[in-house]
Amino acid sequence: MEFFAVNGKRPLRLSDRTRRFAEESLGHMYGLETRKTPFVSLDDVYNFESLTPTEKYDVSIKYISERSPIRICVGEKISGAATLGDAIDHRVPTKYKGNAVYGSVSHLTLDFETVLKCGIYGIEENAKKSLDKYEGTEKESFIRSCLSCIESMKIWHGRYLAALEGMNGYEDNLQNLSRVPFRPATSFYEAVQSIWFTFAFVRLCGNWPGIGRIDVLLGDYLEKDLADGKLTVDEAREILAHFFIKGCEWICGGDYGSGDAQHYQNILLGGIDENGHDVTNTVTYLVLDIIEELGISDFPTSVRIGKNTPEKLLRRVAEVIKLGGGVIAVYNEDLVIESLTSFGYTISDARRFANDGCWEVQVPGETYFSYVPFDALGIFQQKVMDYYSGKVVYDDFESLYLRLKDEIRNEVQKIVTERNGIFEDTSLPVSKWKWKKSPPCTVVSVFERGCIEKGLSYFDGGPVHNVISPHIGGLPDVVNSLYAIKKLVFDDKKFTFTELMRMIENDWNGFETERQYTLNRISYFGNDNDEADFLAARIIDDFADACADAGKHSAYKIPAGVSTFGRQIGWAGYRMATAYGKKANSVLAGNFSPTPGTDKAGATAIIKSYCKTDLKRTVCGAALDVKLLPSAVNGEDGINAIVALLRGFVNLGGYFMQLDVADTALLRAAQENPEEYQSLSVRVSGWNARFVTLDKYWQDMIIAQTGSNM
Repeated sequence: MEFFAVNGKRPLRLSDRTRRFAEESLGHMYGLETRKTPFVSLDDVYNFESLTPTEKYDVSIKYISERSPIRICVGEKISGAATLGDAIDHRVPTKYKGNAVYGSVSHLTLDFETVLKCGIYGIEENAKKSLDKYEGTEKESFIRSCLSCIESMKIWHGRYLAALEGMNGYEDNLQNLSRVPFRPATSFYEAVQSIWFTFAFVRLCGNWPGIGRIDVLLGDYLEKDLADGKLTVDEAREILAHFFIKGCEWICGGDYGSGDAQHYQNILLGGIDENGHDVTNTVTYLVLDIIEELGISDFPTSVRIGKNTPEKLLRRVAEVIKLGGGVIAVYNEDLVIESLTSFGYTISDARRFANDGCWEVQVPGETYFSYVPFDALGIFQQKVMDYYSGKVVYDDFESLYLRLKDEIRNEVQKIVTERNGIFEDTSLPVSKWKWKKSPPCTVVSVFERGCIEKGLSYFDGGPVHNVISPHIGGLPDVVNSLYAIKKLVFDDKKFTFTELMRMIENDWNGFETERQYTLNRISYFGNDNDEADFLAARIIDDFADACADAGKHSAYKIPAGVSTFGRQIGWAGYRMATAYGKKANSVLAGNFSPTPGTDKAGATAIIKSYCKTDLKRTVCGAALDVKLLPSAVNGEDGINAIVALLRGFVNLGGYFMQLDVADTALLRAAQENPEEYQSLSVRVSGWNARFVTLDKYWQDMIIAQTGSNM
């Protein structure tokens, strides 16, 4: 299997053994094997139906630990595997009488720092102290569940030790696993094994956690080992490569709708620590080496950059980006930290930010997070414009805009009111609100700070931070619609309001000349047009104000975010024609990126339009997707061009940017001959996917975006 590169050849640093292991994993070998055992049956559990929900959960985790297949891959340097197929489908992989018992958790990053420094035994001791504190209270059952899940993890760990015992060639695996993750890691090799085994156990139980700042977690261990002569850089690269290869164990091939790599196991590199010191280290560059050589897209990787980022790191990031695949994205950490502190986070927490498994920002290892998307274009068409029925007429643009502002505020309030339903009595002051009991999710709760200490699960307010983020979608489409109406009706008076509504209501049928004028003679969002871009900035300010006001009446933090995560495909089915000339049911803008076909001035103009918004207000995040042609980033000049885009993105005040190098012709060739492009990766919308595993709707959307953003 060839590791596909869109632009240029991938360098060879890793051993043949490691590359063969990668070929097996990327070639579906382990994913297809995992599918053969989808779940563990609970049918033989005595008196199962009379158990409490927590007891049912605990026995599920125990059975998973006792009965899931043990897999030792040929040549693997680290051990542990999530071998139950239903976990791939985001649920606890147990069934009772043919029915799944529990769903699972994603959009979070685990507290791997405590695992490395204290070990699972340290977490267990903390739980025992909490049991002493909460015994005899309603919190006792949760703490006992934490201890039960830790005991189950010991069972699973013991089964791997038994499997490795006496196996030739796996002595290092056995030695490392005999200590970690239950005891603190003492070396780089142990630290990699500790993170992997913990991660594998959590997702064996059906959850999809993110990894977080892997270079912060592992950097000190490697630097010490290198200084002591215990390890070489090449040996460390091999060990870490196996972490990435093992993370491909759920690849099954075939058509998976939105792709086969959407398991939220994101990684973050670079930036500063809580004391303001740059964290970039050897691990940072080893991760980039591995991504560059193997092209593994299953760990979408973001790099924190800012005004003080070393040129060396920027150039290394650019070198990896130019190969294509969209695996590398960037945060402007200067703005993100300012955004978080303005919202109320401490400077220490803000500097530690990571992502949730996609790109939404959170404090890693101590945050409950959920986002709630809504389609602003649908609201505009259905509520503000009354389905273009002609029954609603606006005499001036400001009246139209203020109606939109009110409807967005209503939507945010609706979201927060619904989510406040998790509390028992919201008539009390917010400080006295109490979470209702939710389905158990103890395995995740064990690895989130605050849960054991409070005696509350991840779903019941246990983590240090509890966040619900409304996410506005279709924003560029609303901006374009508003701007078209402003220009056509109120400024240039080309049509009356009623005439324009009639054309749109009829899907522009019979008005093709007018439609083409509207599409092509007006400069929309994404073309560095101040007038259009100002509307985007204004909407974001008003949306963020609505979130801030709603947050005053909730026990959750309510930060604003901008995303679609591909929902523009699903939303297309009920969207009408747009005021800026798009036909009904078109797949339109993704995230905070221009609508395909409306951006005509290149990548720099796209970034400028996006950055005119006060993106500090989008505390949860606002993703910009930018596609580049391979010919635009060739050679040394191409690297310089990417570095310039990254610097400009930071200097202009961007938040988060997903850069991808792709070619429409190449993507169409992959559609026609998928067997020849099995490892071709593309950035989708917060995650990566092998292009051939996307269904045709998703593939066509990526092709449309690629053709428009050049």
